[in-house]
Amino acid sequence: MTNPFEDPDALYLILVNNEGQHSLWPTSIAVPDGWVTAYDKNSRSNCLKYVEEQWTDMRPKSLIEADRG
Repeated sequence: MTNPFEDPDALYLILVNNEGQHSLWPTSIAVPDGWVTAYDKNSRSNCLKYVEEQWTDMRPKSLIEADRG
């Protein structure tokens, strides 16, 4: 059995939680509570490219806001 999070041939989503954290998520697994789809189903490589382009600050949103004062 292969890891569904590492299957290069599967379709994935990009999920985002309320802290702005992103997750690569297999379409074969239900989206967990507290997460929303930010990028609809696509190849693993396209999803990872999206994450690299969009999630440029790895800090949680609450920490970013606290740093701004």
